[in-house]
Amino acid sequence: MNKLFLTLTALGVVTSACAQQNPTAMKYASIISADLAKQHLSIIASDAYEGRETGKPGADKAAHYIADEFKSLGLQPIVKGSYFLDVPVVQNSFKVNSFTVNGTALTSGTDFTARGGAGTKTIDAKDIVFIGYGISTDSYDDLKGMDLTGKVVMYISNGEPMNDGKSKITGTDKLSDWSGQRSRKRTQLIQSKNPLLMLAVSPTPAALRPGGGGPPRSLPMTVKQDGPTPAVVYTIPQSTADQILKSTGKTIADLKAAIDQTGAPQSQIVKADVSTSYATEEIPVKAVDVLGYLPGSDPKLKNEVLVISAHYDHIGLMPEGSKDMVNNGADDDGSGTTAIMEIARAFSKAKKDGHGPKRSILFLGNVGEEKGLLGSQYYTDHPVIPLANTITDLNIDMIGRVGTEYIGKADSANYVYVIGSGMLSTDLHNAGEKANKTYTNLILDYKYDDLNDPNSFYTRSDHYNFAKHGVPIIFYFNGVHADYHKPGDEVSKINFPLLAKRAQLVYYTAWDLLNADKRPVVDGKK
Repeated sequence: MNKLFLTLTALGVVTSACAQQNPTAMKYASIISADLAKQHLSIIASDAYEGRETGKPGADKAAHYIADEFKSLGLQPIVKGSYFLDVPVVQNSFKVNSFTVNGTALTSGTDFTARGGAGTKTIDAKDIVFIGYGISTDSYDDLKGMDLTGKVVMYISNGEPMNDGKSKITGTDKLSDWSGQRSRKRTQLIQSKNPLLMLAVSPTPAALRPGGGGPPRSLPMTVKQDGPTPAVVYTIPQSTADQILKSTGKTIADLKAAIDQTGAPQSQIVKADVSTSYATEEIPVKAVDVLGYLPGSDPKLKNEVLVISAHYDHIGLMPEGSKDMVNNGADDDGSGTTAIMEIARAFSKAKKDGHGPKRSILFLGNVGEEKGLLGSQYYTDHPVIPLANTITDLNIDMIGRVGTEYIGKADSANYVYVIGSGMLSTDLHNAGEKANKTYTNLILDYKYDDLNDPNSFYTRSDHYNFAKHGVPIIFYFNGVHADYHKPGDEVSKINFPLLAKRAQLVYYTAWDLLNADKRPVVDGKK
């Protein structure tokens, strides 16, 4: 691209932006500082907090630290007079007692694995429903005409129909979000059809592990279900799938090849005797979201709320004998937790000085993000403020460091990844762009703002639970680095000026949204 054109354009943007700057907004933005960030983060990411794992004393310490900060700022406790929203997390001790196919007993860790589940059941089925890749789109649909309710369902757990290097879903050589790393889309779709048991065929033997039917070292956690429990998922290798398909005379490889070559689903009912018995013990875990509320000043708009969120939990301690025992989580997500406390201080001071926002703000510290977005899942399923009144969620998860892709670049200390801003609302995307051009001039990198992103970052933090309910979101993120989910994610490696600048972008975006005449219009499809 023409560098001279870009330079002149940038100068024009700066000149225009400066003319639109709000001195009042800028006055309180200065409260968000590197020094204050270091003060907070040096405490919540210290060894004393033991990695803040959900259900452990360190997470409880962090929750109380955040609540004490909210109280000192004058934020209102809106959960029946408390800053804490109890999240009914349970730790699931899950055990498969038996699993047989066509009369042959299968061995856990070799023929199948089940890493966790809920409920206690005995299942005896005379047929199963094979649904190919378990994908449903306009261009390709494995589930069309298939009734999965109360059935044992088998599907290929990864990938998508490909022929001559082209995806049947996208029509190009680019994979869809169904194939995204850690994508939950396939599982969620099948679960929504109310199957009795899900058999996920994995071509990778490493997907199985010895002792796969018993409790893993770290027991999985879920939010306790109010209604029916979701279907348990067993991961099975191709050899087990072939046993199930024996009556068809075909193997799983045959069916996969037929789908890939023809682009047509091979979904069918398969005669097979499948029996299993499993049991779950639910152990209650202490877990709370932390909520601080700043009421708006405009009588007509204060019932609308903007949520600024971050998760305060992390992954806890390393195994005994490790050289460095504590996964401090300074960046993930001590940086985001620090940011919401700083932004809360800025807005509360503005309100005390008579410059409070027109709309209300909910500062939301989520628990259990590392366990599967549990705190935000519970909040959005049981909102303290109706989601219909929630105009946006600005979610901050890892903004304190330079990600791997920016290390060594000249602009490494002046960027942030922005994800999801335009997926539900063009207005919200434009508001984020305007705030940045007017005040912070960060490089807004939209690389991961893509439903087809193989990393699936759009679905991997707390904003996603708001987006699922149709609430527009922006996710601010610095990208992964060598210390991601490792003991090396320490306070000493945080770039505090960069953390503060990114937090100021969130603040300015929130300021404009809170004081706008109209809330962002939801005009997106995702």
